[in-house]
Amino acid sequence: MTSAGATAVLEDPVGESLRGRHAGLARRCGRAATYLPDVATFSSVSPAPDATDWADLGRLLGPGAFADLFSSPAVPPADWEPVFVLEGRQMIWADGSPSGQVRGAVDVVELGAADVPDMLDLAARTRPGPFWPRTHELGTYLGVRDHGRLVAMAGERLRPPGWTEISAVCTAPEARGLGHAVRLVEALTARVLSRSELPFLHVAETNTAAIALYERLGFESRKQVTFRGFRTP
Repeated sequence: MTSAGATAVLEDPVGESLRGRHAGLARRCGRAATYLPDVATFSSVSPAPDATDWADLGRLLGPGAFADLFSSPAVPPADWEPVFVLEGRQMIWADGSPSGQVRGAVDVVELGAADVPDMLDLAARTRPGPFWPRTHELGTYLGVRDHGRLVAMAGERLRPPGWTEISAVCTAPEARGLGHAVRLVEALTARVLSRSELPFLHVAETNTAAIALYERLGFESRKQVTFRGFRTP
């Protein structure tokens, strides 16, 4: 089992990523930080933010801007307008290894800048979560193409020390039921483990099918989380 100490960085995966391996993709003001535009909307403040921290984040984002606080339990001042609340869970890799089982003859391909239009189109059709023109810069993204058309993808998102989040797992409606999601998650899991890191992920609590799939692939629930977004004054 993974120790509690090893999972401590998962309490603030956005902040840990922005301070660490994603520092080059960050904007900062005081103790507040957020990703560069078109990379991600996630923002972070200190674990126990004060009025100065919230003012710094507001200054960083600008007036009337979207502040995606991800799973942070910190609540901004009353004049920050709530935008959304979504219940979810954080899942981590349990002891084991990817099956490595071959699932059909479809090849998994690595995606890059040239694939962004197709990635954005697939994300718009399947809504796996926030996905922007530069989101692929967060880590490795893999996909499956059918006669040239991108029909499935998944990739690496948050990168707290020792961990890599698997995200944007999606399959086009016409290509579901063919094992593409399994193939992609297993391929990414193997890559993460090969770097002596551990994979983790987040999923909406209502997405019971995805939760069951991830459990079959070797993930276990670590904690319940609440995703929150606000608009700055």
